[in-house]
Amino acid sequence: MAPAVPAKGNTKAEVIASPPRADGKPVSNQPMPAEVEKAMQALAQAQEKALTNSTWVGDQFAEKSRAMHYGEADQTPIHGQATLEEAKSLVDEGVQVAPLPFPVAPPDKLN
Repeated sequence: MAPAVPAKGNTKAEVIASPPRADGKPVSNQPMPAEVEKAMQALAQAQEKALTNSTWVGDQFAEKSRAMHYGEADQTPIHGQATLEEAKSLVDEGVQVAPLPFPVAPPDKLN
């Protein structure tokens, strides 16, 4: 006699009801459209290429960015972490910075 094992709950194809997003549209568990997935992969590859010659400076990002901006340090590509307040302050000072589209793990946290 076969046991009565119900289907797994995570294999359903229908949209799971969830609270709406800030713009009022419902959140879906459907796969991304192929165009969106392709664009995200291209963006991830561009970020990876840009970071190839960049140095991780961790939470010293704001300090080192300012030093380069004011001529106290050589201009080199860097990436790291900054708080929202630090990032706003850099922009207000005219330091050219941009957020990365995808999170970056610190080198000491990689496998």
